[in-house]
Amino acid sequence: MIDGNREFDLLKKIGFIRTSGSEEELKAAQILLDEIKAIGLEGKLDAFPVRNDIVEEAVLEIVEPYQKSYRVTGFTCSGNLEETVAEFKYVEDLNDIDLHDVKGKVILMNTRPGIKNFEKIVKSGALAFVTFQGTIKDSLEESDLEERKLRESVKKYGCLPGFNILARDAQEIVLKKASKVKVKLIQTEKEWISHNVMVSIPGSEYSDEEINFCGHYDSVPFSTGVYDNGAGSVIIMEILRYFKENPPKRTMNFLWFGSEEVGLEGSKYYIQKYADTLDRSILTINVDVAGCVLGRDLAMVTADESLCHYIEHLAKEINFSMNVKQQVYSSDSTPFANAGVPAVSFARFGAEGGAFIHCRYDLIDWLSSDSLAHTTEFVLAFANRIDQAKINPIVRKMPENMVKDIHQYLDIKTEKK
Repeated sequence: MIDGNREFDLLKKIGFIRTSGSEEELKAAQILLDEIKAIGLEGKLDAFPVRNDIVEEAVLEIVEPYQKSYRVTGFTCSGNLEETVAEFKYVEDLNDIDLHDVKGKVILMNTRPGIKNFEKIVKSGALAFVTFQGTIKDSLEESDLEERKLRESVKKYGCLPGFNILARDAQEIVLKKASKVKVKLIQTEKEWISHNVMVSIPGSEYSDEEINFCGHYDSVPFSTGVYDNGAGSVIIMEILRYFKENPPKRTMNFLWFGSEEVGLEGSKYYIQKYADTLDRSILTINVDVAGCVLGRDLAMVTADESLCHYIEHLAKEINFSMNVKQQVYSSDSTPFANAGVPAVSFARFGAEGGAFIHCRYDLIDWLSSDSLAHTTEFVLAFANRIDQAKINPIVRKMPENMVKDIHQYLDIKTEKK
């Protein structure tokens, strides 16, 4: 049955920084592949290209009313900007009032460029944008500064050079009323290779009906990514082991996606490549963040509301505390849902101060084998229930409210009737 200690041991093996397209990401993929082989199955690596440019030089220097150069990184894939002196403005909400006079200026903003705001930034005529990370209380020793990526999903609105600084420096710049800044960003285009890890177990009775299990195994820079999402990766592996020993009635595909952290690249590639097989998929089960000692378990259902009720009834039946919501989750479940496949993402969200993501504090110290096993047992109970059903109980049609939310999340424009 489920062995939390075995999960924890595998988590330790992949608990190192493994960013999109890196040698370390490939190393982690090979570890997962070796584990699949040890279980008695033959998995495979499916390679796909990921663009992530190399920043050669990034400069951000305040020149009025004081002079000071700041530690800065550039947004990869955001283009080049020759050395330029421009007016500087801090914009708080990216609303029309904030953006009405930023043409030709460098703007400092409180958020990352996303689908909802990047179009407005480009249309405003801003010269470049600056984001910040960390907290204002971080010491210099605690301050990590990553090279963020301008994602392909927003670049359809245009390309704008981007910079990233520390929160403590952003506060100083605003306090000192910076009005002019010198900026420079030089980068070269670079394409990397990322990998999905894949293995399947054929069904014994309903082999034309498929259940997908997935979780991403890459991490962000500076993070060992054990909570996000090494934990989900080892949970999927433990479930694979169970179904190898207890052959399923329905075909099961186990998928570990690369490059999730730079825009769900692995799952999007999978959906595109295997589009002609998705009509056989009755459900996708995704696990993203788990294992924290202090936290609670959630199921985020991107499917017909009846699946929410199904999970709620199961939780009551087996005495498992589970918060169930019908929503779009920012993870690899969403590309499946967009393709019409009912999806549910399971996660164990840390209590406040009980777990950390996307930073150096995503550490195995805050996780436990018991917590891993706890979440795994429910995911397995749910999967088993679906697999053993004589008739597939899941409504295949994606409801209109979920289609709307998916399109909003992915910024898919639909024509009004």
